[in-house]
Amino acid sequence: MAVRVQPRQLAFALPHAESLTRDNFLEGPANEAGLTLIESWPDWPNRIMLLVGPEGSGKSHLAAIWAEQAGARSISAHALTPTAVPGALATGALVVEDLKPGDFDERAMFHLMNLGREDEASILMTARIAPSAFEVELRDLRSRLRAVPTVPLLPPDDLLFRGLIVKFCADRQLSIDETVVSYLASRIERSYAAARQAIDLLDSEALRLGRPVTRALAAELLRNA
Repeated sequence: MAVRVQPRQLAFALPHAESLTRDNFLEGPANEAGLTLIESWPDWPNRIMLLVGPEGSGKSHLAAIWAEQAGARSISAHALTPTAVPGALATGALVVEDLKPGDFDERAMFHLMNLGREDEASILMTARIAPSAFEVELRDLRSRLRAVPTVPLLPPDDLLFRGLIVKFCADRQLSIDETVVSYLASRIERSYAAARQAIDLLDSEALRLGRPVTRALAAELLRNA
């Protein structure tokens, strides 16, 4: 007798729109210093400032808010080249995203910092760790990077963490109730990256299984993770 096998439903990873407006930024003690910096522009203590925080801590969101406010262009630190520097500074304000050790052109960065100072431009950089931990070959660049004032974004407290779970679900148009939020908040690592990863997993599994996102589904996924 032939056995009919139920075909497995495929889940397609459709892009979701994450809102990066000021109205959709979740405030809390963990990011208070970063938000204060953004809202205090142009009265910064230095024309070049650096937001430092773990993955998903809101650095890009804050940078997007500031870029809108300041008319800033945005470029990845990895993509910065010496020839791109003048154009990047054309509006007098620039976001340099995701500065990583050994993953940027040192001469381009040195040129950027010099030209930015000459043009009196405002530059906002983002990084996961402070440049004091970087190995930089150009001595002058090393000292300049280490002199840039850094503003830390800290791990979220309980209230902000629960808010992040709700926001990540809302960004995916995913409907959840308070029992799911409470369950996740008490059982996953309290970090931005862990919250985002958990919601990504819930979203894809709910789609694949054709089930709503419930506490039972969250329990199954975390048990099998």
